[in-house]
Amino acid sequence: SYTVGELALQKQAIINRLVAEGVFDMNRSLSFPELPGKVAVISSKTAAGLGDFLDQLTGNLYGYKFYVKLFPAVMQGDEAEQSIIHALDQIFIHEDFFDVVVLIRGGGSQSDLNCFNSYLLASHVCQFPLPVITGIGHEQDETITDLVAHTRLKTPTAVAEFLIEQYRQADDRINELSMALFDSVTQAVNEEKVRLNRFL
Repeated sequence: SYTVGELALQKQAIINRLVAEGVFDMNRSLSFPELPGKVAVISSKTAAGLGDFLDQLTGNLYGYKFYVKLFPAVMQGDEAEQSIIHALDQIFIHEDFFDVVVLIRGGGSQSDLNCFNSYLLASHVCQFPLPVITGIGHEQDETITDLVAHTRLKTPTAVAEFLIEQYRQADDRINELSMALFDSVTQAVNEEKVRLNRFL
């Protein structure tokens, strides 16, 4: 019942409201965990995107292990807004356990994604104490939930790849530190050998 122009105006009004309330950037300003191994997932149980996400994450080539807990929700239609908020509330009870929240679905038409332009849902995501990653499966017209989330990715598979990459980068840093430590110890040992030889 809305024209494209009316929807755009409504969307901008919600963005302006979140900015005025000082919450628009709150989730994006959270520090991201170096090793996001405990993942709370909000998705429909039957979503193809969920299967893609889990396959990519658990079957990663590096053998990294993740703990994933699904908090099922309705991801489109009139019940979606409250269902997703309820899932966030359930995760909040265990916020000290989880590292990140992943919000995924397998794409859909623009009308299917209207729930992600909800003020109430976006407000919850803004103020959620854990980083929220979205992979809603659409490349055009970012939703408000995408805009306020810590990290927005195009697809559930891309979210899984992003989480795996955090571990790979940590691996690289550890290897660099190990090499630097090895070089430092080798140099120190060689210097001590030279000093010892002076006394022989």
